[in-house]
Amino acid sequence: MIGYINWNTDPEIINLFGVISLRYYSVLFVTGMVFGYLIVKQLYRKENIPIENLDKLTIYIFAGTILGARLGHCLFYEPAYYFRHLHEIFLPFRWSSVDGFQLTGYQGLASHGGAIGVLIAIFVYCRKNHFDFLWVLDKIAIAAPVTFMFIRFGNFMNSEIIGKPTNSDFGVVFLKIDLLPRHPTQLYEAFAYLLIFLFLIAMYQKLKETRRDGFIFGLLLIFSSFARFLIEFFKINQVDFENGMFLNMGQLLSIPFIMTGIGLIIWKRTPNP
Repeated sequence: MIGYINWNTDPEIINLFGVISLRYYSVLFVTGMVFGYLIVKQLYRKENIPIENLDKLTIYIFAGTILGARLGHCLFYEPAYYFRHLHEIFLPFRWSSVDGFQLTGYQGLASHGGAIGVLIAIFVYCRKNHFDFLWVLDKIAIAAPVTFMFIRFGNFMNSEIIGKPTNSDFGVVFLKIDLLPRHPTQLYEAFAYLLIFLFLIAMYQKLKETRRDGFIFGLLLIFSSFARFLIEFFKINQVDFENGMFLNMGQLLSIPFIMTGIGLIIWKRTPNP
C-alpha cells in the first residue's frame, strides 16, 4: 500500500508582469497575524482594556516580527554571506556583475529571530505606554501559536523546511526537491502549535484567579520550544555548517527559550499577592 502524497504546489498565487508576486506564504503569514490579533482582541475585551492600546501594540509586533526574523536568519544561518552583502538584509533585490539585477524578495526568515524581535518590540511598547511587560506577554502568548501554525502552513506551500526521508512508502514527496517520501515537518509543527494554543487557552481560563503575570508566557516558551527541539530531529539541516553538529541551530536556539520558560514558571508559580 502506497501511503505517500505528491506535493508540487506552485508557491505563487499570481505574478503580475514579473514584478509583483503574491505568494501563499505571504497570505498565510498575514492571515496568522490577523487571527492572532482577533484572539488578543477578545482577551483585551474580557479584561476591559481599551482596544486602541492593542492597535498600537500590533504595529510594534508586526515590525518586530519582520525585522527580527530577517536579522535572525542573516546572523544565525548565513552571517558570512550577509556581512559581504549588507544591503540584501533589508532590500528585496541583489545586484552582481554576472547576473545583473535580480528581484529576490526577502528569502530567509528565522522564527527564533522573529521571537526575539517581538520581545524587544513589546518591551519598547510597554516602556513607552506604561504597561506591565509580563501582562502583555501573557496575552500575546495565547495567540502566538496560531500565528506560528499559519506560518508553517506557508512553509509547506513553499516546499521548504522539509523533513528527512521516511525510508518507507509513507510521507510527502516534495517534487520540487526530489522523489523521496519525507516527513512533513512543517505540518508536524503546525499541529503541535494548534495543541499548544488549545492548552494555553484552557490554562488561561482554569488558572484565572491564581496565575501570576508571566506564567502563561513561560508555558509557551517551554512547550513551543520543546516541540521545535524534537521536530528538528526529523528535519534536514537548513545550512551546510549544521551538518557536522550534534544539535542543529534550531535546537541550540531553542534551549535558552526552554530554560527561560522554566525560570518563569518557577518564579511565577505562586498566586498574585
